[in-house]
Amino acid sequence: MVDKCDILWYTYCMSIFSFIGKIFKPVADLVDNLHTSEEEKLEIKSKMMEMQFEFQSKILDYETKLMESKATIVESEAKSEHFLTAAWRPITMLLFTGIIVLRWFGLTDASISQELELKLFSIVQLGLGGYIVGRSGEKIAKEWRDK
Repeated sequence: MVDKCDILWYTYCMSIFSFIGKIFKPVADLVDNLHTSEEEKLEIKSKMMEMQFEFQSKILDYETKLMESKATIVESEAKSEHFLTAAWRPITMLLFTGIIVLRWFGLTDASISQELELKLFSIVQLGLGGYIVGRSGEKIAKEWRDK
């Protein structure tokens, strides 16, 4: 089953790969314009494709390590013996969500502007989405690496 986060992670990876492809395209076009045999052009293009794949692989490895390190931090915080260290992220998300819901019902001070509400909403979305996308990304990266 593919969920929204898997699709977002896939889209993110494809945008990185597309960007890398755009970097290598001018060189590939240059190879096409060389006055040399088709065999030599194919050999050069093959080596360029290998370089592009290696570059993409290194970026994916970097992104995987970055996510794993972030996950390790969150996991160590969650397993902490100290309540505040373990619960500050969920408490913050609940607090921000509470402020947003109270504002929707008109129960907050008028000094909370719509701009602030939107910023809080973005933080909640990022916090929840980052967790879900991070977990999905870890799974996808692990499967990619195993292949």
